[in-house]
Amino acid sequence: MKNYRPAKKRVEVSVGESVRILRELQELSQRQLSEITGISQATISAIENDRVNLGVERAKVLARALKCHPAVLVFPGWEIDLEAAA
Repeated sequence: MKNYRPAKKRVEVSVGESVRILRELQELSQRQLSEITGISQATISAIENDRVNLGVERAKVLARALKCHPAVLVFPGWEIDLEAAA
């Protein structure tokens, strides 16, 4: 049983979904996020619906407003293998 590794429940999320989830967790509307970031509400909606690419500069601005690292937004499915890192 030493090599046994329990299954993990995973949900795949897109870049847009990660932006929406973080925004909603902070109880911000798209309009409020728009006011904080200077990114139009229409663009935030398009990002959340994966109609527009997030891009590095927008990721930095949104990450600052959502209090997270930009990589959290840009690479929502990425996972660090803690065993390999040790």
